[in-house]
Amino acid sequence: MARPKKVSSDQILDAIERVVVKHGAARLSIDAVAQEAGISKSRVVLDYKSKSALLDALIERELQMESKRIETMLESCRETPHPELFARVKLAEEALDDKERAVTMAISSSLSSDSSVRRRMLEWVNHDLQAMDSGPKPEVARMAYFALVGFSCHEWFGLIDWCEEERLLFMEQLRSMYRAVPEFQPSSQPLSNPSNE
Repeated sequence: MARPKKVSSDQILDAIERVVVKHGAARLSIDAVAQEAGISKSRVVLDYKSKSALLDALIERELQMESKRIETMLESCRETPHPELFARVKLAEEALDDKERAVTMAISSSLSSDSSVRRRMLEWVNHDLQAMDSGPKPEVARMAYFALVGFSCHEWFGLIDWCEEERLLFMEQLRSMYRAVPEFQPSSQPLSNPSNE
């Protein structure tokens, strides 16, 4: 009798990722992951009980990798006006590869139908917003962050495909905008309503 193939959690996560890259989130299943990893379905079920659990594991892995990338980049951005913002902008200077785009699309396509995915992504966005609020000029940092997210979403969905020069220019414009805009000073005067004038 053949011994069962030993497989690590990383190998199963790699298989989840390959299924998503090849077929998208709609075709992600325990059967597809078992077939991709070359292991039994029961071995996958041992760690991941459902499609939702597979997706959660993939998202957790991606978020951990992204957190590490941000932490590493923060070190090189310590002397910038807003390290948290500038680290994220610096990371966005590099275009997504096909694997990253496929995984991002799988996560995006699951947002409306999977409450666990939506919760995880809300936590991620809230974490990013807290990071924007942690430095000087938080209102300006948030504007730049949302511009960066808008750019990224358009890229993930294949709606823009900028060359490296255009991408680097956009990222530099975000940094320049942050530097140029003064800190928001709340006005003691109420805003006038133009329709009353």
